[in-house]
This record gives sequence, C-alpha cells and structure tokens, in this order.
Amino acid sequence: MSAWGAAMQSKLTATDLQIIACSPVFCGLLPGLVDEVVAPATAVSLRRQEPIVRQGDPASAFYIVIDGWVKLYRNSASGDESIIEIMSQGGSFGEVDALTGQTYFFGADAASDVRLAWIPAGHVIRGIAARPELALSLMRSISQHVHYLVQQVEQLKAQSVVQRVAEFLVSLSPEKEGPCTLALPYGKVLIAGQLGLMPESLSRAFARLRSIGVEVGAGRVAVNDMAKLRQLAADSRNAVRATLQP
Repeated sequence: MSAWGAAMQSKLTATDLQIIACSPVFCGLLPGLVDEVVAPATAVSLRRQEPIVRQGDPASAFYIVIDGWVKLYRNSASGDESIIEIMSQGGSFGEVDALTGQTYFFGADAASDVRLAWIPAGHVIRGIAARPELALSLMRSISQHVHYLVQQVEQLKAQSVVQRVAEFLVSLSPEKEGPCTLALPYGKVLIAGQLGLMPESLSRAFARLRSIGVEVGAGRVAVNDMAKLRQLAADSRNAVRATLQP
C-alpha cells in the first residue's frame, strides 16, 4: 500500500521514459526492452516532505527519481531517524525489497517537490523470467548502489567533518578551479543528516571553511577557488588541520 493517493499519478511522458532508460537500473538494456518492462509504470508527483513509502510497508513496487530530491531514511526502535541517502534524477530505490517480496527496509520522503516513476514489481519479475539480460542489469545497478554506500561509510571513517562538508560542496559543481557560486539543493538540517552530522557541527564546519574563501548564505555558497576546496576534500587529516590554521 502506497503512502500517496491515485490523484497524484499520471502517465509517463517521453522525457520521463528517456530518464528512466538512462538510469543505472535500465541503462544497459535496449530501448524497446525498457519500454516493455515499464509499460505498466506511472508517474507520481509529490510535494516536499510528503511520504513516498513507509519503513515496514509491503514492497510491491520500486521507484526511479525523474525530477527532484528524495530522502531515504531508517527509524530506530527509539524513533530516531538516520538518513541513508539523498537521491536525485535517475536514482532508484526499493528494487531489492520489491523484487524479493519483502517489506521496505527504509522510509522515503520527498526532500523537494518530486516526480517519480512507480514501477510494479510483478511485471518486472515476469520480464526477468523471459529476459535474463534484465536480471543482469538489475544486479549491476544494485552492485553500484552497494559500492556507493560502502564509499559513504569509508568517508565517515576516513574524512574529518570539514572534509565531508567540502566533499559535499564539491559534488554540487563541475568546476575544477576558480570562483563559483553553489545553490544548496535542500535545507541545512537535511545536509547535516546526509553527512552524519548534527546541525551545529555543520555550522562549525562552514565557519572553518571561511579561511579558504567559502562563504555560506541563505541557500547559496560562494567559493573563491574550487581548486582549494577540492584539494581540502582530498587531503589527509593532518594537511587539513594545517590548511585551516588561523
């Protein structure tokens, strides 16, 4: 059972289908096969903070982000929330749970206004039985996702707080050097949760980054030199301490 109603659903557009075909789940398949697999899928439009799936609900479908940002999270027995990942266009979630007939291991909320592809698992399972290449494509996508999560754990263990914040800012821009203005994609509380930080730790990290020319405003960040920020994210902890000395 979904957390959203039928009024929020619509047909997938040609642009939606292009994004779906380029997502890691289906990018290795021929376009005709992708169209066949997602034939019963629909688009779902939700406003910021609306729930998409709830942790523990039966998983009968998986999702691909067409536009916007989605927050994946886990609630502990005590009610504390831990953010697993923030997903953007092309990201998929729920495949393993839906295709194995489990309940959703996580909850998912709209972190901004979002448009999603809702893909029923039953049709995909029948497609896997007839098309082995579909199973391989799904396995490849799941493997990539596992690698991403392992990298996130590695960053939590190996990088300092300031480096994690620097790495996040670097991910928002393709610029290699020179000045750049970055738009924060969502609120600072959500950014802190994504990076495994308390909001006050994020604020302190932003303050420390001022020494290398990073100024944080309301929803925007001005960077004097992206090369310095990239170097800080890649340096050892000792090098970072030396760089940020007053």
